[in-house]
Amino acid sequence: MQCHTLAFSEELTILSARASCLEEHGDVVQALEEWRKSLEMLPTQSTQSDWVRDHVRKLELSLRVSPPQPKNSWAKKLGPLAPIAVFLAKAKWLLALFKFKFLFSLGAFFALYWAMWGWKFGVGFAVLILIHEMGHYIDIRRRGLPADMPVFLPGFGAYVRWQALGISAETRAAVSLAGPLAGLLASIACLLLWWQTGNPLWAGLTRAGAWLNVMNLIPVWILDGGQATNALDRNSRWILLGSAVFLALIFQEGVFILVAGGFIWRLFTKDLPAVSSPRTTAYFAGVMAFLGAVLRFVPGQAFSR
Repeated sequence: MQCHTLAFSEELTILSARASCLEEHGDVVQALEEWRKSLEMLPTQSTQSDWVRDHVRKLELSLRVSPPQPKNSWAKKLGPLAPIAVFLAKAKWLLALFKFKFLFSLGAFFALYWAMWGWKFGVGFAVLILIHEMGHYIDIRRRGLPADMPVFLPGFGAYVRWQALGISAETRAAVSLAGPLAGLLASIACLLLWWQTGNPLWAGLTRAGAWLNVMNLIPVWILDGGQATNALDRNSRWILLGSAVFLALIFQEGVFILVAGGFIWRLFTKDLPAVSSPRTTAYFAGVMAFLGAVLRFVPGQAFSR
């Protein structure tokens, strides 16, 4: 029984998080479906199973007492504007996009870098950070987990708040590395624009984006590399330490020495997982190598304000 529960532990966590999120948004019918799915995975005599069954009964009772209104019945009163109203009501991503906290912090972020480096480079740099954070956000949401839109801290960075409780170390590592992967793709896009136009602005953005994402791979504290390293055993940390030193030598980029230094420290920390993740090791090394290649082949050029 216990093995059966453990086998589905991550999927159960995702289902319960999704069901709770649906309840918060008033979609009781869909939440019931998610709770029933989780019930099928739980041992019938377990405490968790008893709790879910009781919760399902309460939700079913609430629907009998207050049956759901027909969907979009209110839109009929709007006549020819009804299709537009229904579209906007269903576009939940649009509502999430315009949350005040996200917009206000993003505006302040743009303003700071605009003032520091001029509007061209400042706005471009802020967009690169936005793409990095959206990499985390999209990877979380595609796994069916709830997440807030990014919040930006001008001068410091940004973060995405999400429900990671009960999620495996390998999944958390993948979510952490999704940001640098998105940043790598954004840097490659800038690289292609530089090759196409010869404009040094794109060269500067390419290097800035790639360098920033390598910095994020330093395996310390709350950086993405630090979170990803939690899924790696000592042997995997040795492999990535060697990879960082090798990349520093062949690409002549000192930022990889900082990554290597972080791994030296993480060799002696007492946070080794019971089971390591070779997939995370390969993912980490691949993103790091491609970022190094971008830095190597784009010269550091000045840009005009």
